Amino acid sequence: MANINLLPWRAERRKLREREFYMMLLGTAVAALAVLFVAIFWMGQLVDNQNDRNAYLQDQIKGLDSQIEEIAELDKTRSQLLTRKEIIEQLQSNRSQMVHLFDEMVKTIPDGARLASMKQAGDILTLEGVAESNSRVASYMRNIDVSPWMGRTDLRKIENKAGAAGTDKKMPYDFSLDVKLHKPEVQDRDGSEVGEPAGAAPGNAANAAPAEAKKPADPGAQLNQATTTLAKPAPAASNAPTPPKPTTTPATGEKK
Repeated sequence: MANINLLPWRAERRKLREREFYMMLLGTAVAALAVLFVAIFWMGQLVDNQNDRNAYLQDQIKGLDSQIEEIAELDKTRSQLLTRKEIIEQLQSNRSQMVHLFDEMVKTIPDGARLASMKQAGDILTLEGVAESNSRVASYMRNIDVSPWMGRTDLRKIENKAGAAGTDKKMPYDFSLDVKLHKPEVQDRDGSEVGEPAGAAPGNAANAAPAEAKKPADPGAQLNQATTTLAKPAPAASNAPTPPKPTTTPATGEKK
């Protein structure tokens, strides 16, 4: 005989499936929550790691900023040292300029002129003084123009203060000059300028001749020189024609 199950098996199977569905739903929820917590923890670790890196970078940036400030201070100190070095080199190269300058001032100033003050600003020298006349000032300017250590002159002023209180009657002209200083560039191996003897004080040969011409001649020396010249016989003229020498012919022995 066939067995017939009259129990409600369909309802029990439906309940079993519902139970399995709820179990799977709960497992899925728990897994989702676990994945969510793991993701949150992982993202937190990443954020903390990035924050640590940012803090490290901030510390390094602060250190670099301090180093940049030190470098800026070192550059400032370096520029100051270079400026001092240039000044020292300039003073070293120009240490003999003042000696030559005073020597040239003594050589160039003519008789009848006197300096009252001197002021230098860079390579511009300002001379102020008094003179007997305008021609003395002009002669002074010409002497300065040919000097190797003092160049072009500019006349700032010249005034005739004759009759004014405190004015020298012999030198009534008050003048002021601007002189541009420079160095002679052409020099010999021994350091002296071209055209000058070695060891001589630097100066212009053209100025030396007027300086020697200004010295008064000694009358006794001139008289002795004239006496010596008269006592010496006059030398024969080098251009006088020489008489022809007699030549002898070998054949006849006659002189021609």
